[in-house]
Amino acid sequence: MGSDSEYWSDYYAVTVDRPPWETVRLAIRRFREEGEAAAGAPPPRFAVDLGCGAGRDARELLRAGWRVLAVDREPAARETLEAAVETEFRPRLQIRVEDLATVVIPPCDLVNASLCLPFLAPDAFHPTWRRIVAALRPGARFAAMLFGDRDESAPDPTMTCLPPDEIRAALAGFEIEHWLAQEDDRPTALGEPHHFHLVEFVARRI
Repeated sequence: MGSDSEYWSDYYAVTVDRPPWETVRLAIRRFREEGEAAAGAPPPRFAVDLGCGAGRDARELLRAGWRVLAVDREPAARETLEAAVETEFRPRLQIRVEDLATVVIPPCDLVNASLCLPFLAPDAFHPTWRRIVAALRPGARFAAMLFGDRDESAPDPTMTCLPPDEIRAALAGFEIEHWLAQEDDRPTALGEPHHFHLVEFVARRI
């Protein structure tokens, strides 16, 4: 088995051309609907994409006209995203190579976290969650995909896989606009067998 960085480099190579996750699409759609219902042009939107990986979600946000701060701890994520992003969108993209456990999350309209927060140990996960909530002003949204407590990764003490009810409780102060919890057995992006327990949501700050 290669190093952790080699693993993620391989993961980015496999996923760079995959479509964005449905959670980010739903969040974009909600903001678009609000903008269409409001009088006048909506203000420019700003998203923080945590654990951006190869940039499948960041690029979708850029295509929708957003400014994006993409964050990942792996330099290979920055290299992959920089190579993949369309030239016309680059002025609206900022990339930081930082650990999610310590990155400063600026005030924003959307925090997107697709399959990255579970890779934080509990002592880092919960403070990071609080920083996310603090960055979201009323009307802002949090879109995420997490691992539930029945995921195959749940026994790993370096990861955080929460029961769905605990995730719901942590979203106090939000209106949950989309929620899906499901389990299945399928390969990971790199072809490894895995029992998935996924919890995805889009929630609006009240």
